[in-house]
Order: sequence, then C-alpha cells, then structure tokens
Amino acid sequence: MHHHIAIIGTGFSGLGMGIRLKREGIEDFVLLERAKDVGGTWRDNSYPGCQCDIPSHLYSLSFAPNPDWSRTYSMQPEIQDYLRRTAEKFELIPHIRFDHEVTGATWNEDAKRWEIDTASGRVSADILVNSGGGLADPRIPDLPGLDSFEGTYFHSAAWNHDHDLTGRKVAVVGTGASAIQIVPKIQPDVAELTVFQRTPPWVMPHRDRPISRLERTLYKRIPLLQKVPRYFVYWLRELLVLGLVYRPKALRFLERVGRRHMEEAIDDRELRDRLTPDYTAGCKRLLPSNGWYPALAKENVDVVTTGVTAIEPNGIRDEDGTLHEVDTIVFATGFYVTELPIAERIRGREGRSLAETWNGSMEAYLGTAVAGFPNFFLIPGPNVGLGHNSVVVMFEGQINYTLGAIRAMGRQAAATIEVRPEVQERYNAAIQKKLANTVWNTGGCSSWYLDRNGVNTVLYPDFTWRFRLKTARFDPAKFEFATRSAARPAAELAATR
Repeated sequence: MHHHIAIIGTGFSGLGMGIRLKREGIEDFVLLERAKDVGGTWRDNSYPGCQCDIPSHLYSLSFAPNPDWSRTYSMQPEIQDYLRRTAEKFELIPHIRFDHEVTGATWNEDAKRWEIDTASGRVSADILVNSGGGLADPRIPDLPGLDSFEGTYFHSAAWNHDHDLTGRKVAVVGTGASAIQIVPKIQPDVAELTVFQRTPPWVMPHRDRPISRLERTLYKRIPLLQKVPRYFVYWLRELLVLGLVYRPKALRFLERVGRRHMEEAIDDRELRDRLTPDYTAGCKRLLPSNGWYPALAKENVDVVTTGVTAIEPNGIRDEDGTLHEVDTIVFATGFYVTELPIAERIRGREGRSLAETWNGSMEAYLGTAVAGFPNFFLIPGPNVGLGHNSVVVMFEGQINYTLGAIRAMGRQAAATIEVRPEVQERYNAAIQKKLANTVWNTGGCSSWYLDRNGVNTVLYPDFTWRFRLKTARFDPAKFEFATRSAARPAAELAATR
C-alpha cells in the first residue's frame, strides 16, 4: 500500500501531525502504530501513581484544548483518554494501522520514496515522519545474573498488573521521575521496600490540586477562559530558562526549597545526607512530589546507595557485597533516549542507518530534518527536549515547520527535499555552543541528557518561544529540492558533502 505520507507513532506528536495534515486538506496519510491503541508513552506507562509533571492546561495540543481535566497535574489515565478522544474527534482512527510496528524503513533512490517494513506487511510513502519519541523503548540495565532471578521483574513502563505486590519484598531500582511516583503508592502495601539509588534527585513540593466543578463548567462555556491559566503557566515556566541556561548559580534558591522540603519529612540526619544531591539543582530534571520523602522515612523502606553489582536468584547484591533479598524487582531505569532503537532501522540515501550516521550523537536541523535522509522528518528530534516547559509546545513548532516543507515541495513540484549539510552543521554547532554553559552541562551531574560521547543531544538551550519563531516560517533556502526527472544521483550528492 502506498501513501503520500507515513507517520510512525500515535503519541502527542504523531496525532498532532495527523490533525494538521487533515486541516491542510491532505488525506493520503497513514499512522503506523505498533500497539493496539493510541497514546505512545501515556499508553505504555500505567504504573501506580503515573502523573504528568507539567500542568494539565499546558500539556495538551493548543488546537485541541480539554476543559475536563480533573487535576492541575493530570494522571496517566486522563491523558490517555484525552489522546484517544482527540484521535476520534479529528477522525484519525481510519488513518491508523494498529499492530504495525516498523521493523525497517529504507529510502528508495530510484523510486524517490520510502519502503517501510512493518510487523503486518510493507507500506511505502513519499514522505516519512518519525514520531516515535525518546520515551518509547524502556531500558533495563544489563546486570549479571538477571536471568537467574527466581522472582518477578519488570520495567516501570511495562507494569505487570497481574502481579500483586501486597506483602511482598520489593526492590525499586532507580530514583528518577517514575520511581518518585511509584514508591509512595506501593509503600503502604508491601512488606519491605528496598530503593536502590545511584544519584539522588532534587525533589520539590508538588502544587497539584483538584480542579473544581465550577472551573470546569466555566472552561466549557467560555473556552477563552482556559487560555488564561495556560498562558500564565507557560510564561512562568519560561522564566526558569534564565537560571537553567543563562545563570545556573541563580538556581541555588531551588536547592534551599528542596532541602527544606526534605527536612520537613525526614528527621533522620544520616538518611537526609544520603538523599541530598551533590550537584546543582536543574542539572537533572527537577521532580515534584509530596509523597517521596515521607515514603522513604517509613520503617519498611530501606534506601541503598552502594550500587547494584549483580542479580542473584533470591535478590540483589550491592557493591558492598550485601545481598538484599527480594521477590520482585521494578526497574525504574528510564529509556533509550539518546540511542533510539528506531534509528537503527531507518536507512537514508547512502544506505546508512540513522544510528550509523549519528555515531552516538544525534543531530538534526531544528531537531526536525537530517542531511542524507530525503523526505524525512523527526517529531520529536534531537535537542527539542525541555527541562522546564511543555514539550508539546516544541512538537507543534516542528509540526508547523514540517507542513511548511510539504507545502514547499508542492509549490516546486519536487520529488525530494533534504536539508543542506552545512545548514545542519551550523545549527548544531550553535546549539552545542549555547549548551556548554547551561546547568545541564556544568551542574556536576551525569544525566540521561548526555549521550555516550558526553554530548547533550536532548535539550533545547533557550526559550521555547524562540524555537517557535524559528519554526514559524519554512525557509526553502536551507534545503535542496529536486524534481523526479532532475533528482541528483546519490554519488553526486555524496561528493558535495
């Protein structure tokens, strides 16, 4: 089956791209989804306590507001329901092919199209958009002896709901965004809970509250009212860029807030010392929780900071040689954010995969277009992640720019469009230069923002409104176009790079 446009994934960016295509009057597109439902990371992450750490009014598509959020910070089921309703409202379901995991995508230079292999057959498309984000593939560390474990283990993003934790000895490996939500929820039910911490996070007070029935009624009757909290939250969070990017030392006030938050919940000075980060606040993602510290202070909880060396049949061995006996292990160990598995399956003009082209350090122009990969767009892509605001704002900028590229192809009757290599190189050099002095690069931590080469290929080091300005209007001068009859041979293109 051939389509004009193929989109991989049905999370926020994939659905958003599909909606905007329909608004442009483009109906010849398909969304390839590996699961049986839409939602992306909000479908997959159904662990206890799963909640967004961006306020609800901002964590939604601007052209699909939701007046029915029940809390100021939405829980996972509500976000998943929102995405499902949005897909139905904008009539995207007929365009979605479920159970179509992409196993390979190769650029066909002769036919000027993408040949896409899926778990349910082959699809081809003139244009390919990858909307499979960095939180798509959970990462379980390769620990010695894991296969010998006689209990049950699973990743937080693939929660085993059939496994009752009541009365069990449970280990949670990791202390990131998922762990601080899981631990307070399961602590009252388990017999013993051992939390393995490599690096403590900075945890801030959570301002979550229920949204009243009156507020929701007003948002429904006067939709313009809902834009007020959206804009207020947006600009308030934009102010964090001043510290994160320009003056990291200004973030010390957050450290005082975090320490006070911990001291209010934990009396044990030795435990507080183990839970106090030794890096600047903001270097790792700031995490909101009112339940994390109280849970760690409970008698049935032990925090282990000596690291994991091996898994044994009946537990976890730490670096001090102590065996911690557990019958269940929950890996809250994150995702393959900087080493996207999908990048190994997408091959461009010269037959090289994205992973080979990047060689450990992702880069793209505006996080959206990659030299050597014609008619290909990434939403999201490298360096569009945020440490302060809603990434949906960035997605919408990328969607707008991609639509601009598609329009330009139509105006020029072009068969191919490809970002110029020197444009991509200059853009990424500027991004990395600006990242050099940010808290993420200088704050003294080792985070998932940094790839195996030590390069920050995840975050955007500026205000999101500046990114939106850059993506507001497509610039054809930054790209090479070719008609079907005049398309340049691969050898000629390679010689110019």
